[in-house]
Amino acid sequence: MIGTETISRVIGQDVYDTEGQKIGSASEVYLDDETGQPEWVTVRTGLFGTKESFVPIRDADLTDDGLRVPVSKDRVKDAPKIDTDGHLSPQEEEELYRYYGLGTGTTGRTETTTTTDTTGMAGTAGMAGTGRTDAGYTDTERTDARGTVGHDTSGPTTDNAMTRSEERLEVGTRSEEVGRARLRKYVVSENVTETVPVSHEEVRVEREPITDANAGNAMDGPAISEEEHEVTLRAEKPVVSKEATPVERVRLDKETVTDNVQVDETLRKEEIEVDGADDTNRRM
Repeated sequence: MIGTETISRVIGQDVYDTEGQKIGSASEVYLDDETGQPEWVTVRTGLFGTKESFVPIRDADLTDDGLRVPVSKDRVKDAPKIDTDGHLSPQEEEELYRYYGLGTGTTGRTETTTTTDTTGMAGTAGMAGTGRTDAGYTDTERTDARGTVGHDTSGPTTDNAMTRSEERLEVGTRSEEVGRARLRKYVVSENVTETVPVSHEEVRVEREPITDANAGNAMDGPAISEEEHEVTLRAEKPVVSKEATPVERVRLDKETVTDNVQVDETLRKEEIEVDGADDTNRRM
């Protein structure tokens, strides 16, 4: 159970659903106008935490890991869109109770406690867990039945100080697949021309006179006869053969290249006006 003494520990905690899935972070706690007990917590969701949804905190548990609420993440995602302006109207409250199936409650009911400002207009009693009060309240009227001044996000029993908050931009990165590269081997053909020297034999007729050295061979045989003499001629022909030879190894490798990407986002921040000090208005 979440009590008023633990509200300061709730703000900023990670919020998890019944299955342990992270929903977002706790932003503001809304108190029940009649009981003064925590009734709702606004949870910042989305990539940059710019969306806030109301989640019941009545049966939530605060652990070392964060705040565990009795609803699912999908249930919170589709919750009614209600402005986090510091107070729930009866219609907004009933809409939330119907959506979460929690029956009825008294958070933000304007008919429970009314006050009258200097213009005679009725207002609602206190801002649940936000540190803000309705316009027209005097300092005395801002103090509720429990003797506390307002309900600031820093605690249920704060002093006269008001907490000013602002959004800070937190930018991170995530890895995602943007493409694939692959190696594929295929066969192509090309013509290669090379010059190869080849040799061949040709017939050459040589005539030599009869001398004492060759007279014996020249006069061997009949004086007059028919005769044939044959010489074999040889020639070289080009011979082509092919052999597959490894020439290189090819692989795919990855390298990380860092680029600068500009991210534009709108941030909200609270400003505090000082009214009534030396009849001047100052903004802080």
